Amino acid sequence: MRWRPAWWQILLLLLIAGCRQPMRVETDSRVNVIGPSPQSLGPLVPLPIVPTASPTQRKIALVDVDGLLLNQDMSGLYSDGENPVALFREKLDTIARDPCYSAVVLRINSPGGGVTASDILWHDLRSFKARTRLPVVACFLDVGTGGAYYLATAADHIIAHPTTVTGGIGVILNLYNLEDAMAQFNIVGTPVKSGEHIDLGTPIAVQSEASRHILQQMADEFHARFREVVVEGRPQLKGAAADVFDGRVFTARQALALHMVDSIGYLDDAVAMAGEMGGAAGAPLVALHRCHDRARSPYDVTPNVPIQSSFLPLSVPGLERSRLPTFLYLWQPDPTLERMGGR
Repeated sequence: MRWRPAWWQILLLLLIAGCRQPMRVETDSRVNVIGPSPQSLGPLVPLPIVPTASPTQRKIALVDVDGLLLNQDMSGLYSDGENPVALFREKLDTIARDPCYSAVVLRINSPGGGVTASDILWHDLRSFKARTRLPVVACFLDVGTGGAYYLATAADHIIAHPTTVTGGIGVILNLYNLEDAMAQFNIVGTPVKSGEHIDLGTPIAVQSEASRHILQQMADEFHARFREVVVEGRPQLKGAAADVFDGRVFTARQALALHMVDSIGYLDDAVAMAGEMGGAAGAPLVALHRCHDRARSPYDVTPNVPIQSSFLPLSVPGLERSRLPTFLYLWQPDPTLERMGGR
């Protein structure tokens, strides 16, 4: 009889293969990288979407914010993923060092992310604006919710694509009870602990009312901060209806009527507006990407999603929590968004 491996044996082989870091060889006129991916990615370089006439010509910077916003490397097997928080700061610092930039377009296509990651992005953008005095126009594409909307409130103007989904002003912490599932395999959790609530949110036991109350208080506090940040950036929402802040999402037209965004348009409109606000109408648009990650149009994305997320399409809610035990500013109808990087 021919031997056929069981599903768990196949999974084990795939996991072992994923632990091996492949060597990467890249050749470019500006960079020659030989080493394990993704550590050797090279510096950020300005890649003009429309070539500039001279190095001293005024220009507009395009900064892309895509996918799940977590303060961790989105790296793995055959992956170029980076830490979106670190990369965002690197892009802002690169722009701040070049006096030829006159404005920034923040192109956002993200459902949100971690509470702290979102707050860091927002803080860094505010600090960037304070020290450079450059106008920033945020443009939502498919989605700009949760932490992505949190970040956008630091911009001077928010444009939503006509079919954008935005809002999601809320907090979520995904917890699961795997007690019955574990029992089917005769697995019983036997933790040794000191401190009654040191295992708050554990998936191996039913959550007590006291534990849930503690976590709910934390979620409420983070939600209150989200609301304060939104009102600070958009004072016109101070007296908005409660449903604006209850975590629901809105279409672009609904968001415009509620003053959650300033206008509806396309990315080209955002670029034109940024140029006018920065006194550089018609200036070339420049994207900041790695040397090997070329930007040939304003829609090119800096990858922050590991390829193996689609290579191994297995995701069991509750079994992956150890990698993400955090509160999220995230519109999340599907818990597997965490694993897929929001794609």
